[in-house]
Amino acid sequence: MPQRHSKNNNDLAFFTYDEKRKLGYGTQKERLGKDSIKPFDVCCLCLKPFIDPMCCQKGHTFCKECILECLLAQKKDNKRRLAAFTTQQKQEKEEAEEKLMQQKARELDAFDQQNHGAVPQYNDRNHSQDKNGFHGANSVKVTSYEEEALRNMKAFWLPSATPEAPVKVGAPSCSTFCPEGNEKLKLKSLFPIHFTEDKSEQKKSKSYDVTYICPSCKVTLTNTMSLVALSTCGHVFCKKCADKFMAVDKVCLVCNKGCKVRDLVNLEKGGTGFAGHGDSLEARDFKHLGSGSGLGLVRPAMKT
Repeated sequence: MPQRHSKNNNDLAFFTYDEKRKLGYGTQKERLGKDSIKPFDVCCLCLKPFIDPMCCQKGHTFCKECILECLLAQKKDNKRRLAAFTTQQKQEKEEAEEKLMQQKARELDAFDQQNHGAVPQYNDRNHSQDKNGFHGANSVKVTSYEEEALRNMKAFWLPSATPEAPVKVGAPSCSTFCPEGNEKLKLKSLFPIHFTEDKSEQKKSKSYDVTYICPSCKVTLTNTMSLVALSTCGHVFCKKCADKFMAVDKVCLVCNKGCKVRDLVNLEKGGTGFAGHGDSLEARDFKHLGSGSGLGLVRPAMKT
């Protein structure tokens, strides 16, 4: 009788590699499809065809309403963090002043007790004072030193003396950042862009079926093409026409407005289905088996 294959050998006391793979154990890989790739004519925030598109200096496109709402939310968050940081600084200053006053009060109390002899002081070798201020078991009265030592004693078994870990808020940044590129972004650095629609088709297309063309060579714009926008007027061209005409003539081909080489902004796009495009088109997810069960617990995987 031939031996059974390892994939069919399910009478073992442990999971085999093939059984773990069937349960979703290990790193799962999947190639992204077309639906997972962002087209060039959608907003980076709402992932919908943009309305009144705005572009930053790095080439990320947003809807005007989306980017304004995002920057406003960041400013409100910065104000909230700044208020929390100011309150923390004020509280730390008050605590420092209170500690200084308590130290002065303790020094005056010790000086008064030493001069008037209200509480017996033990200075001999048998009743030496330890570092926490305790005077030994024969103390007649609990002094302020002992109270302070009990208050600051880090005893985890006493609920009243449990150490606390205060959460400190760092100094917040007052700048707003691009939600796509994580670089500093100001409202005045955004500029509107204008795409040229293809009106040669006789049928009326829907809003999400609108096609755009290059106003110079009349080629349909897709994700396979590199696009360039002029920050002076906002017109969008393909990179070939921009390098051939605008970079040389220093003028827009649509509105005849002057431009410079630094005004040519390369637009970012989602990518294509080809691996040679330079985009990461593979999604990875790591799963490990739960203890005592065959259910796979998902753990976020590192971005590739």
